Formats: sequence, C-alpha cells, structure tokens
Amino acid sequence: MTDPTATAEEATAPVPDPTARFRVDGQVAVVTGASSGIGAHLARLLAAAGARVALAARREGPLKELAAELPGSLAVPCDVTSAEDRARLVRTVTEEVGPIDILVNNAGLSETVPAETQTVESFGAIVALNLTAVFALSQAAGVGMLERGRGSIVNIASIYGLVASGSLPQAAYTASKGGVVNLTRELAAEWSGRGVRVNALCPGWFWSEMTEPMLGSEKGRTWVERRTPMRRAGRLAELDGALLLLASDAGSYITGAALPVDGGYLAL
Repeated sequence: MTDPTATAEEATAPVPDPTARFRVDGQVAVVTGASSGIGAHLARLLAAAGARVALAARREGPLKELAAELPGSLAVPCDVTSAEDRARLVRTVTEEVGPIDILVNNAGLSETVPAETQTVESFGAIVALNLTAVFALSQAAGVGMLERGRGSIVNIASIYGLVASGSLPQAAYTASKGGVVNLTRELAAEWSGRGVRVNALCPGWFWSEMTEPMLGSEKGRTWVERRTPMRRAGRLAELDGALLLLASDAGSYITGAALPVDGGYLAL
C-alpha cells in the first residue's frame, strides 16, 4: 500500500545530485563475455562508475589485457556453459574481490542459418550459452544476493528476444533471447521481494565483433539503416545510460523490465 505521508515528504524534499544514484562505487560487478565488444565496453563503463569489476570470458589473452587497463579488476577465464567454471567464477570473485552485487549476463552466440537446415546440435549449443548459462549463473550469484537482501542482475537480451528476425534466419538465437526475456520476468517475480532486481537490456544493432560481418558490409549496413528510424547502427556508448539505470540504485524500482535500446527499430 502507498504511504501518503512518505509521498508528501518526498514531494517537498530537496532533490540531491541526481547523477549520484547512477554510481556503483565499491560494488562488485561480474560481466560475462567481457573479452570484446559489448561486454568489454560494459565492463569499462561499470569500472568508470566506481565498481570493482570481475571479467569473465573464454579468451584469456584479451581478458587479461582489459584487466590491465582497469585498475582493481579481476580476470577470470571462464566458459559459462561449464558448471565447474561457473562455480569457480563465483567462488574466485567472492574470495578475491568480495560478494557479487551486480551480474551482467552478456556472453552470447548467434548463427544465421535457415531453420530447416540448422542442426539440433547447433540449436542446442546456442541455447545452452545464451539461455541455460544465464539461468545457471544467475542462480549461482543470486543465492548470495538473496542472503544479503540486495543485488542487481542485468541480462543482455536483444530486440530479437521481442520480435522475430525474419529475413535474417536465426531460430536458435531468437528462441534463446526470447527465453532470456521471460526468464528475466520470472526471476524478477520470484526474487524482487527479497531485494534482488532482475532486468533485461535489449540492444538493437550495435557495432561489435559479433555484428561486424553484417555492419561491415555496405549491403548489411543498408539493411539495418532501412529498418531503423534513426537510420544507423548504435554506438556502444549509447548503451551506457540504460545499463547504469538497470544496474544502479537509479533503477531501484525497476524490475522485470525488458528495455530496448534500438534506435526505434521496434517502433516499426
């Protein structure tokens, strides 16, 4: 129930620095798929906002290079589809940096192939990384968050978790990202009353290692620009406000949301 007294007090209270709530100073953040692209950018962003960042990915070399760039960060080579690796990740971060406050599930994979020719094995591998690992790592980190009564999980989904990709056939990717969106809602429904918020960030077309084959060609760029009201792909920095909103206390009353950052793609 709404407390009218509290509401009245809030309405007349001085407004503090509105940017301060977007800070995550001293918090421990884990970012998966952090060796390149969106993951590496989000790791840099959280570090700049004050977090102590643990970087997780399979490629050890790029991971250690990024860790050297971010003071106080920790590189943990990890295959998030491996139960052993996930347990080691959570244990290592907790022991060496501290309890996890923020988890960004970013690791992902796509394959553009017609549904009638995609193998069941390929479909399963993509779902295992994009969806099953998201649940398993959220569970592994979420237990500690629930014990402390505080935490934020941000799942990197996609606009193709909300609509079909159509002329770019990728059944496994869209199925897995759609699963991530509804998994986000379910975890939020179960955990938010105990202090753990769970949200999904749904990027449209952004320049990254994964999208380079598409955006790196004139034909691909034209395809994206024609379908996006802003007539261009996104720049990684344009994810910053949304990620910090969902991860920080600035979004303390936001949970179970799937937030598109897509240049208007879903408006058409």
